[in-house]
Amino acid sequence: MCAMSNPARDPAPSRLAYRVQRLWLTPLFRRALFRGMPLAFLVALPAVWFADDARRAAIGTEIAALRDQIVSRPEFMVGMMTIKGGSDELRADIREVLALDFPVSSFDLDLKAMRVVVQELDAVKAADLRVRPGGILEVAVQERVPAVVWRGEAGLEMLDRQGRRVAHLEQRAARPDLPLIAGKGADAAVPEALALIAAAAPLSARLRGLVRVGERRWDVVLDRGQRILLPETGALVSLERVIALDHVSDMLARDVLAVDMRNPNRPTLRLAEGAVDELKRIRRLQAGASEG
Repeated sequence: MCAMSNPARDPAPSRLAYRVQRLWLTPLFRRALFRGMPLAFLVALPAVWFADDARRAAIGTEIAALRDQIVSRPEFMVGMMTIKGGSDELRADIREVLALDFPVSSFDLDLKAMRVVVQELDAVKAADLRVRPGGILEVAVQERVPAVVWRGEAGLEMLDRQGRRVAHLEQRAARPDLPLIAGKGADAAVPEALALIAAAAPLSARLRGLVRVGERRWDVVLDRGQRILLPETGALVSLERVIALDHVSDMLARDVLAVDMRNPNRPTLRLAEGAVDELKRIRRLQAGASEG
């Protein structure tokens, strides 16, 4: 019996070997193998090292110590503060709200937050903070300019031309140069009040102030208890009309308590009690003379 010959070996690669060879021919796979794996190893090594709590704490302590050494260097220290602009009172308020304890490192100064704190002061319109060479913190402020004194529920307050609060006022006599407005809601109508005050310049010697009535309209208050009652709309035109009439007839020099312009089409005069009696007496005399 003849011996059976060994079957011929199949030269074709196995399915697994074929897939591996195809994968090896892929450029992305080769880059990932030769570059990605070493990079992953380098990333994983520090992660494993930092997994220990004691090592992390030691590193944190060293970083904090290094930061302290840097921020406390003389070239980074701020030793004083200067304030440009504003009154002495405002400067004192700024120093109080910032409450800085010098020397302090410039790294510990949050200039943006400090600027917000300064601008929250009523008297500050704008502020700018920066650290100057030589360790000087410079605060440049633009102060609000008071335009009127408002007598409100909280007492006397100085307001700027937009009605923003500037400062509290203890006594009216402390700022006689500023016009007086009063009444609830008067602070919200300061621009209109200033326009009326400017129009009342011919009566400035007698003008005592403006009173906001019902948060809707103004009364112009003069000496001798006289008032000009203005309408809700067209107040400026009505006031100019009263001033023109007074210029022609000296109306406000008479015993008039009020000039009511709330209805511009029907102005009304309110006479003092004595003037009313005198007017009645004159009318009786005129009536008797006509009968005779």
